[in-house]
Amino acid sequence: MKPIRRRSFLRATVRAGATAWAGLNVFPVGVLKASERVAPSERIAIGMIGMGRQAYHANLLPFLASPETQVVAVCDVDAWRVEQGRKRVEEYYAAKVPGGSYRGCQVTADYREVLARGDVDAVMISTPDHWHAAMAIEAARAGKDVALEKPISLSVTQGRAISDAMARYNRVFRTDTEVRFSGDFRKLCECVRNGRIGRVRRVIAEVPKEADPVPAQPAMPVPEELDYARWLGSAPPAPYTEKRVHTRQNLSARPGWMIIQDYCDGIIGNWGTHLLDIVQWGHNSELTGPVAVEGRGEFHPSGGLSDVLGSFAVSYEYADGVRLEYRMTGRPAVRFEGDDGWIEAVWNRGVSAGPQAILDEPFGPNDLRLPLLNEKVDFIRSVRRRTPTLIPAEVGHRTNTMCHLGLIAIRLGQKLAWDPQCERFIDNEAANRHLGRRDSDPIKSAGP
Repeated sequence: MKPIRRRSFLRATVRAGATAWAGLNVFPVGVLKASERVAPSERIAIGMIGMGRQAYHANLLPFLASPETQVVAVCDVDAWRVEQGRKRVEEYYAAKVPGGSYRGCQVTADYREVLARGDVDAVMISTPDHWHAAMAIEAARAGKDVALEKPISLSVTQGRAISDAMARYNRVFRTDTEVRFSGDFRKLCECVRNGRIGRVRRVIAEVPKEADPVPAQPAMPVPEELDYARWLGSAPPAPYTEKRVHTRQNLSARPGWMIIQDYCDGIIGNWGTHLLDIVQWGHNSELTGPVAVEGRGEFHPSGGLSDVLGSFAVSYEYADGVRLEYRMTGRPAVRFEGDDGWIEAVWNRGVSAGPQAILDEPFGPNDLRLPLLNEKVDFIRSVRRRTPTLIPAEVGHRTNTMCHLGLIAIRLGQKLAWDPQCERFIDNEAANRHLGRRDSDPIKSAGP
């Protein structure tokens, strides 16, 4: 494969339509028409930042499989993980070329080295959540388009800074969640927005249970392959223990940082960014949000290593009178209830409605039809066309904000009035102090 050179996307060939792969071995170059094939020099050069479980199993392979992209760099502060990424990249490309040999994937522990490359067009950020804001903003400043794992931020302030940076530097951004690439959730939203259940009165969003609490852990020697100081970044100093970070030399286990608030908000944000995105999509409130929030919940026992919510129930009110109930029940689902019926979709288990005619009636030529597109295809297409993705930064930020509002309401134990335009709590400065990060803000490392 030839080296990738910088190119102007404004002059790139725009293909009609969109192609999504089912699995990882579809959309091969061989099935494309000659006029549709992308020369190696015109492929979108991707840098992978973060090479943990999600990157290795979900985010890397679609970019390898796409004939429109080429992965040129992998980055992780764990040397073993970055080596697994390099091997997967080079073995994949070697199998596609005569002679079966390929060398050309940069490996680094410093994401800034990836951002400094002039030939890298876009980055896929799959790091622990406490790094998301700084990396995304620095990538935008470096002229890179950004696909960012959800949840994109750990505070309202961070989310606003990400969205503003993408607009300021004119970058393509994709909130990386596959939730809209679901025919069930799409149909649910189409039925609601086409008025099939009448005026919406109530919405229920449910998410899975959180992992069990983890008790306090003894300090351990830092593994030789891990740059632990770089992993912590701007998070508070803390002694290394394996359950704080991730299982050594294991790309399948759920990492421990996902239940520690210094690095992640837990299920309320992790799964909330999936299901509340569908709520916002179906309610047609993607660029705004609720006007009031209250909630209750129980955190993991104090004194342990984990400290996220083990259970919660949050209620939101929208300006149009719609009430949203968001709670941890054990199943991922969204249900809309209206004057003329209800409709519900459960993750990977189908969609149901009452009356059944809500689902059975075919859509007419004047009905709203929503796009159904794999998140990586959506990002690649938007990078080439210079058009917004289905979940750009502002939409991802608004969904994340709802998770943050719920968490703040639970912490303060009171009903809060919210101004979605100003993104401030009304007449409550104590609540407004929670809009920023709980620790030193990693956005500062990204500069102005």
